[in-house]
Amino acid sequence: MGILHEPVLCDHVVALLTPVAPGLVVDATVGLGGHATALLAVGTGIRLLGLDRDPRALELARERLLPFADRIRLVESPFSRVSDVLAELGEEAPCAILADLGCSSLQLDSAERGFSFLADGPLDMRMGATGATAAELVNTADEGELMRILWRYGEERRSRAIARAIVARRRRAPLGSTRDLVQVVIGVLGRGRRGRVHPATRTFQALRIAVNDELGELERFLEPAAEALRPGGRLAVISFHSLEDRIVKHTMRRLEGRCTCPPDLPACSCGARRVLRRLGAKPIRPDEAEVRANPRARSARLRVAERVEEQP
Repeated sequence: MGILHEPVLCDHVVALLTPVAPGLVVDATVGLGGHATALLAVGTGIRLLGLDRDPRALELARERLLPFADRIRLVESPFSRVSDVLAELGEEAPCAILADLGCSSLQLDSAERGFSFLADGPLDMRMGATGATAAELVNTADEGELMRILWRYGEERRSRAIARAIVARRRRAPLGSTRDLVQVVIGVLGRGRRGRVHPATRTFQALRIAVNDELGELERFLEPAAEALRPGGRLAVISFHSLEDRIVKHTMRRLEGRCTCPPDLPACSCGARRVLRRLGAKPIRPDEAEVRANPRARSARLRVAERVEEQP
């Protein structure tokens, strides 16, 4: 394959999802097939449906999963369409659904995709092959919209100053590369100290989330995925930053029947109902050994919930 990929929290995923087999497991973000390989290798009667909106990732996943070719089906699709894909394929209710919300090594390590501020490349940031690029966003959005994106999705404290600098820079010439954007951010924040988080980290995260509508995808995924499971089936989600984890946590709580409305509301409006039972109130985090072996795992959080029996 030529691209190394270490799936995060893989032992925990296998330990928590294989007990509900045999049956269909959906890897809704199959990426390069790391989790899928580990699940299929257990050999407990698992069939796997893998989804990804990146056609190149699907090609590589198919190659990696070749030893299990008779038990896999791969579909190009955003993970938010998981229930639609199941219906279109006439598949059975899954015994487990997994979503790993992180970017794959294919995306992060390729300068051509524009995800990394460490290598110069086109300012793209799309996880799939369609839609507007990050270059289009930074060169057309007004200053207020850019500020809101950087603040909401990157929690960037200097969002106003960076947005203003982007607009000033594009008046001279459009931003077309990751280097262009990094230079703008460094011009506002400075280069930072060695060993600290790169000053462009929050800006790149914010633009990537906006370009791919990552939080919207997650919100559209969670409830239909929970409802698609067979009774006793399990939903597992790995998130990598607080914005994602907050959505997963609150949605799982709401689908346990626990109201997530603000306490001052006179009546519940969040639609809380009992669909799931969380397996643990706190997320599972990687241990020190995994973080040493795979530094990208350091911010990962795994939450798992089980589909309850249908109510009469």
